[in-house]
Amino acid sequence: MRRDKEAPPDPLTTALRMLARRAYSLGEMRRALERKYPDSNQVRKAIARLRELHYLDDKKFAEHYASSLARNRIYGRQRIRRELKAKLVDYRQIEPALAQTFQETSEADLLEQALAKKLRSLRLPLTRPRFHSLCQSLMRRGFNSGDIIKAVRAKPELQPVAEEVEAVDLESGEKGSFE
Repeated sequence: MRRDKEAPPDPLTTALRMLARRAYSLGEMRRALERKYPDSNQVRKAIARLRELHYLDDKKFAEHYASSLARNRIYGRQRIRRELKAKLVDYRQIEPALAQTFQETSEADLLEQALAKKLRSLRLPLTRPRFHSLCQSLMRRGFNSGDIIKAVRAKPELQPVAEEVEAVDLESGEKGSFE
């Protein structure tokens, strides 16, 4: 049977097909369905039914997604917060999900993992530009600049450059204090 002759599926069927592929936040699903179906009443009914069936739950989605990003991508708190916001997760669910994630996994341990991974590809000796590049890449992963400096200074192979670099605030590029 040719697909273009079939009647278009209703929003609920479309949503179920989408959920079969991957998990969605409530906001993400609503946005996707509203693009396909301009009749917001149908979309509203489909979203209500999905919530009734517990197929859409921002709390569970935020917890699983945050935990996955921390474990698999080695992201810090700030980056995970940005990712959850980008997924249109209800803002009230973001902080509890972050709290649970970093209760299970230490952010300091994640920073150590990310730093160890970066060190494998970093050419030593570490120059000032490489040092700043290393710190910036860890900040893009969502780690705090103060924690990054402490972790870098704790590595013996990086200590000479970390100690000699003037106290330049990594976030603004201005002179300041790391501690």
